[in-house]
Amino acid sequence: MIAKLTGVVDSVGTDWVVIDVNGVGYQLTASSRTLSRLMGGERASMVVETFVRDDRIVLYGFADAAERDWFRLLTTIQGVGARLALSILGVLDADQLTRAIASQDKTALTRADGVGVKVATRIVNELKDKVGNLALGVSATVGAPAKGAPAAGPSPDNAAMADAVSALVNLGYGRSEAFGAVVAAGRGLGDGAKVADLIRLGLKELSQ
Repeated sequence: MIAKLTGVVDSVGTDWVVIDVNGVGYQLTASSRTLSRLMGGERASMVVETFVRDDRIVLYGFADAAERDWFRLLTTIQGVGARLALSILGVLDADQLTRAIASQDKTALTRADGVGVKVATRIVNELKDKVGNLALGVSATVGAPAKGAPAAGPSPDNAAMADAVSALVNLGYGRSEAFGAVVAAGRGLGDGAKVADLIRLGLKELSQ
């Protein structure tokens, strides 16, 4: 099974790229976000997911392991196939997707072609528990350090966080941006952060 390819970008289409690896061209289907970063003639490395079907082998290419992992997770949802998963990854990167699901922001998901309210609701309901803790981690927070770095501080209480997010939403902010601001505030405040403090610092984050 092919897990990664490194070579020269031979050509780029609407939903595919051909990577020339020592004279052999591999066609990878990829998200529009990933394809937009590729230029013909330049070297590129892509993480690969291999699908073996009855009549052919299909290679899906990703900018990094995080995008591939989200592809795998999305395709476990009923009604979400490879094409729809790539559509979602085309409008939301891994961090944005984590925040959208953790904050139950279905509107963000419906920005992807082919994703209606019903599918967005199913995705959120089935994945929110799986990504809730991840959203408090390093790579999924606003102003977080580089991937793989330790978190700056402990996470706030989830109930306090939820109350603070609701308060910001009631003030007119989008659920996803409110969630990101509260997470950023909570990382600075640490364990036992009070709702009022989360709201105050969250508003400060949103005003920057």
